[in-house]
Formats: sequence, C-alpha cells, structure tokens
Amino acid sequence: MSMIRDLRAVVRPSRISLRKDSGPYETTRDPATPSAVVDCAVYRDGARVPVTTPLTPHEAMRQVRRDGGFVWIGLHEPTAAEFAGIASEFGLHPLAVEDAVQAHQRPKLERYDDTLFTVFKTVHYVEHDRLTANSEVVATGEVMCFTGRDFFITVRHGGQGSLRALRHRLQDDPELLAKGPSAVLHAIADHVVDGYIAVADAVQDDIDEVETEVFSPGRKGAPRGTDAGRIYQLKREVLEFKRAVSPLLRPMQLLSERPMRLIDPDIQKYFRDVADHVARVHEQVIGFDELLNSILQANLAQASVAQNEDMRKITSWAAIIAVPTMVCGVYGMNFDYMPETHWKYGYPVILSVTVAICLGIHRTLKRNGWL
Repeated sequence: MSMIRDLRAVVRPSRISLRKDSGPYETTRDPATPSAVVDCAVYRDGARVPVTTPLTPHEAMRQVRRDGGFVWIGLHEPTAAEFAGIASEFGLHPLAVEDAVQAHQRPKLERYDDTLFTVFKTVHYVEHDRLTANSEVVATGEVMCFTGRDFFITVRHGGQGSLRALRHRLQDDPELLAKGPSAVLHAIADHVVDGYIAVADAVQDDIDEVETEVFSPGRKGAPRGTDAGRIYQLKREVLEFKRAVSPLLRPMQLLSERPMRLIDPDIQKYFRDVADHVARVHEQVIGFDELLNSILQANLAQASVAQNEDMRKITSWAAIIAVPTMVCGVYGMNFDYMPETHWKYGYPVILSVTVAICLGIHRTLKRNGWL
C-alpha cells in the first residue's frame, strides 16, 4: 500500500523534478521512417522490458500473450490506414477507432466489450504579453485512451499534451505500473486535470487584469470599444475551456464510483480525487463565464454613460451658443425702427447683455453637472 500512498506524488509533475535526459526511455520511433507510433513498450511486474530493437505493436502483443504483462502504445495523429493494423491486432471497436482517427471528440467514457475508450481534451495556456481582441488564450488538443486487460493505447491529437514525461515518471515507479493499464489511465486523467488547474489559474489572472482596467479610474483617454473586444475574446476562450472540462465530469464520476473489471480497486478510489478536481475547475469556469458577462455589461453601461455625458455637454454648449445666435439674428433683420439701433451705447450694451446671459447659463449648467 506504500505505492498507493505515493500515487499522487508520482503522477503530478509539480511535485517531482522532471528528467532532463531520456536515457533508457528514448522513444522507439525511427527518425528516418516517419510513423504515427511514438513509443511501444512491454511492461512486466512494473518494469519496462528491455529490447535491442524497437518493437512493433504486433511483436509487443505477442510477448505479452506469451510472458504476461501489458503493452503501452503511444500514437500521434495516426491515419486510418496506420491505425487499422493496431485496431485489428487488439480487437478495437470500429466506432471507437473512427473517433480516435477523426478526433474533434467531446470528453467521454465508453465501453466496448472488454475495452474502455476514454477521450480527454488537453488544454494549454498560451502566453501573451498583453491580452488583445485577437489574443489566443487557450490551445486545446485531444488524448484518446484504449484500456484493455493487457494493453493500453493512447492516440494524441494536437501539438500540446505530450505524454513522454508522464511515461518516464511512471516507469520510475514499478509498484505503480504493476497495477496494470488502469494505473496508466489514472495517471493520464490526473495529468490532464492538473493542466486544467494550471490554465484556470492563468485565465483568472487575465480576468483580474481586464476587470481592473475596466473599473480603473482615470481612463477617460482610453479608446472606446477596446475593452469590449478584449472581454468578448476572453469569453470565447473561456467557452473553449468549458467545452473541455464540463463533459469530463460524468466520465470521472463513473470511473470513481462504478466498479469495473478493467479498473484496479486500489486505483479506482483515486479517481475520486480526479473527479473532485474536475468539479472544482468546472465551478471555476462557470464562475469565469458569469464574471465576464458582468464585466461586459458593466463596460457597455460605462460606454452608455460616457455617451450620455457627451450628449449633455453638446446640448449645454448648444444652449449657450443659441443666445448670441438669437441676438445676432434679431439685429440682423435690417429694419429701420428697431430698439437701440441708433443709440450711442447700444452695441456695447447688447454685447454685454449677451455675454452675461451666456455666462449665467454656463454657470447654471456647470453647477448641475452638465459641464
């Protein structure tokens, strides 16, 4: 049981230093022969069986059937033709094979005979100096897992979510790998969800930055519309994040609560911790969405208030300008008999009265907050 107590420390990269060199864990992929197979290895009694030449999936499975253990095959974006042989060798269901090849699937857990098919959405935070209306905040990928009695197959799509470091850490803990394919499935689920937590913390920082700037005083010179564009872009990225997290709730609950022949009982209880973390991140993402809605509404309200203030100022100056316009219009009608037209002091008096009225209106409007 000491292995179980240390399970979290093994699968969490944040609590252990990563290996800088690949050493005996170097990928079996031949650089001269491009292939979808990134790594193929046989594990027996928790240890990787050493080989002199890279194993093919067929050779690895033949060893397992002869000597026991299980095979772990890692693939990256295989074509239908590349995956057909592996699917035939391991008896994978055609529907699951189609999903694994085509990708763009929602997170799910499906059972086909004696095989569990699990889909995870990997999420990676895209670093940026400043959030703009075109910034990419999260990048997503996919990891499909086929879990059998004596095999484990991962199919990865996208440039993110490499599992090499995770494979290295698992190989450093033979007691854990001795639990079989279910231990690998848990490690991948925990690895993916840990990525969700890291991304959620980074997105929270972006939201805090936008919120601070929207409600920051002294932003009168800021161009209008820039905040709305940034908020909307961030909301779109949060929605993408939500699509990765929300559908995973049910699969993790099933893996943690429902007894399954392919899941070791000692490993199953640790899926509860993963399910709790998924639920926590899901609540965070829902909160992000609601908070961004509030920030967007507040930003639009601020823009409306600013427009109203502009209209009040325009109206105020129009009222002031109307006084000399009216006076000049009256005295510009060229009638012979008009008041004060022949008076010596008529011109300066009319100007003085006009200026006084304008100053009075200006003072009144400014006192009422219109100017």
